[in-house]
Amino acid sequence: MSPPRTGADALAALSERALALQQAGRLAEALEVFDHALALAPDRAETIFDRGVVLHDLMRHEEALASYRRVLAIAPRFELAHYACGMALADMNRDEEAVQAFGAAIAIKPDYADAHVLRAFSWLRMGRFDLGWRAYEWRKARWPSALPRLDPRTAWRGQADLAGKTLFLHHEQGLGDSIQFIRYARLLASRGARTVLSVQDALRPLLRPLFPGLDIIGESERPARFDYHCSLLSLPLAFATTLDSIPSPGPYLSADPARRARVEALLGPRVRPRVGLAWSGHPNHPNDRHRSMPFAALAPLLAWDADWIALQNDLRSRDGAAVDHVAFHRAAQTDFADTAALVDLMDLVITVDTSIAHLAGALGKTVVILLPFACEWRWLRGRADSPWYAGARLVRQSRAGDWAGVVARVDGDLPSLVPGLNRFAQAFDDVG
Repeated sequence: MSPPRTGADALAALSERALALQQAGRLAEALEVFDHALALAPDRAETIFDRGVVLHDLMRHEEALASYRRVLAIAPRFELAHYACGMALADMNRDEEAVQAFGAAIAIKPDYADAHVLRAFSWLRMGRFDLGWRAYEWRKARWPSALPRLDPRTAWRGQADLAGKTLFLHHEQGLGDSIQFIRYARLLASRGARTVLSVQDALRPLLRPLFPGLDIIGESERPARFDYHCSLLSLPLAFATTLDSIPSPGPYLSADPARRARVEALLGPRVRPRVGLAWSGHPNHPNDRHRSMPFAALAPLLAWDADWIALQNDLRSRDGAAVDHVAFHRAAQTDFADTAALVDLMDLVITVDTSIAHLAGALGKTVVILLPFACEWRWLRGRADSPWYAGARLVRQSRAGDWAGVVARVDGDLPSLVPGLNRFAQAFDDVG
């Protein structure tokens, strides 16, 4: 027979169970267990904080923020609570307040890389590039495995003359990041640099013909020798980029004519407008549950008489009905150069925040980008356009999770985006 549990034992058991439920994604149950734990110890800061994290996961951000602030009333130097306040505020698009909260965490822990990076995101969303790019360098301490191990003394940040020098430029994060920042390569050439770019293998067939002065190598390669090195994502800092000096907002990529002709043959004769769709990204992306949408949410758009063409190859189990109403041309997407040709043949692209959004923007296509309520820094805040891509139209959720409102606005705008578009006599009603 086990000995009776003390109050401390019971509290520990409840906290362990709540955390296990949270890890399993059973958030409502975790919240209930944390409530039981708080009934035993109402002022225990750790329990209040952990309960706030569950509320945050449930996207109940105001309640989460109240929990974190209650923690700080008990333990003012609990830096993780300041950081969590910043996260909740940023998720509510209250970036000015988020900057202050992240700053409070940094004041307690100056090397708090996570807080530096998220403060950078808030500054960048606010358009404060002067502060944001420099703070964003803290990502290298936050995610060191994303970067090759290189001598920091030879890092190029715009300070050194590149004439006659070799610069090793390397990718760092996702495909969309590489597409977005490859625009800076021509600026490097104007500085007289010989540039060797290590980029994701999937992008090499697309980029090699378009940047003949750029020595493009594989994603895990590096040149035998070089004078300086720089990440693609550090180029905005190196060139002191402001909202008014973003290079090449117009087209800076193009589809290969031969590939375009091959893909056009696969599509067949054009009998109605072609609209490309991408509604979900990689499921392992840390923000996937916010940035990806179920295909069923797009159903109202299918009332328009268009050739609806999938710009993604993968189909999730929840989206099985999509195959009935959207054409998949997997043979036309063997690599990113083929995908560029397919995108280039569209009259309009509608996509969530994935690499397709960047590819369409870089090709100069009219692209409608569907954004969650709290979106990534690169799309700024409160804008319907993008200084990064002249052809981009941004449609944002008015509240977290509201894809229906986003699609309704796109539906109303379609006739102006695709001239000659007509509605079907009968709309589809069996999607999803």
